Amino acid sequence: MPRRLRRPIPGRQAGRRNYRRGGLPSRNSPAKYIALAAAFGLAIGLGSIMIQPGGTEAIGQKVKPFAVRWGLIRARSPQPGDYWNNCDEARAAGTAPIASTEPGYRQGLDGDYDGIACEPYRKR
Repeated sequence: MPRRLRRPIPGRQAGRRNYRRGGLPSRNSPAKYIALAAAFGLAIGLGSIMIQPGGTEAIGQKVKPFAVRWGLIRARSPQPGDYWNNCDEARAAGTAPIASTEPGYRQGLDGDYDGIACEPYRKR
């Protein structure tokens, strides 16, 4: 079956889509300027906090609960003498994943023998 050729719509350039109808905002959209102003304000605000004495630590204390919840950092670093029977105990203590150079690592907890015990499984 032959393809049907479309005739150009009057008032529109050939080969160029009309994004205003489709969903992408126009070039001078107010939302674009608001998002840019918000990002600029956030950068200025964080910069002003960081230049104060102890500002970096203050930001770290505020961000840590969110980073732990999202799995970006651990709640607690492994301590000498730590021993867990399984990875569920290590995760409950907030120390998982454990690198081979840290206390508490043993090969029984490292299922794939890559040097990191109790690492989260991520589907590929």
